[in-house]
Amino acid sequence: MAREYQSKLFWRAVVAEFVAMTVFVFVSISSAVGFKMSSGSNPQQDNVKVSLAFGLAIATMAQSVGHISGAHLNPAVTLGLLVSSQLSLFRAAMYITSQMLGSVVSASILHGVIPGRNHTLGQNQLDENVTVGQGMIIEIFITFQLVLCVLATTDKRRKDLSGSAPLAIGLSVALGHLCAIDYTGCGMNPARSFGPAVFIGFENHWVYWIGPVIGGIAASFFYDFILFPRNYSISERLKAFTGGNVEEYDLDGEEATTRVEMKPK
Repeated sequence: MAREYQSKLFWRAVVAEFVAMTVFVFVSISSAVGFKMSSGSNPQQDNVKVSLAFGLAIATMAQSVGHISGAHLNPAVTLGLLVSSQLSLFRAAMYITSQMLGSVVSASILHGVIPGRNHTLGQNQLDENVTVGQGMIIEIFITFQLVLCVLATTDKRRKDLSGSAPLAIGLSVALGHLCAIDYTGCGMNPARSFGPAVFIGFENHWVYWIGPVIGGIAASFFYDFILFPRNYSISERLKAFTGGNVEEYDLDGEEATTRVEMKPK
């Protein structure tokens, strides 16, 4: 942890998460609330437009800052990679803090610049016909598929990867929105849900943390211990919590950078 704290690369990565999250939330939420200002008295949201906006925004930001921070842009992704021994606990905490701050800053800007005050800043809400339990299950599954995609497309052990990992991850985000937006608003990103909730309210907000966290951690365990196990010892995994990615330090303690890049190796 001390080495990360003293590293300029580490702080650049933290700043990159903050800036990228701010841009992502601004662009994606703008697409979600815009329909209320251009439609009639009974507006209908264009789910395809919103889903593509979220997916393309993530892909764009991942391509832009993936080489700096890994472009997690989602606490569930960060926690999944933490469980996968690909970053330290300190880095994970700083990333999540930056993501939440970026979301709040972006939501505050949108709150001030979007015309009118009859919008909800794209706040995620359960449909009136969806129970809390049903919403939780939906959030778990859509986050599971996202984190599974991140782990698979950024796995340095794979030799068959081609194409764009950011694009694949962006499509996974779009898929999650197409699946869940009518039921829960699609809260697979807890930080994205947090920003609007600060200004609108925290009704059932815990669903948008517990569901994605369970889904992200479950995907990490499933991929790392069943589908494509990593042969890390317990001591190596414990060291990763303080030193970062097992594959990026040697056993003599010479530690390199701990970024998890969103591109195939």
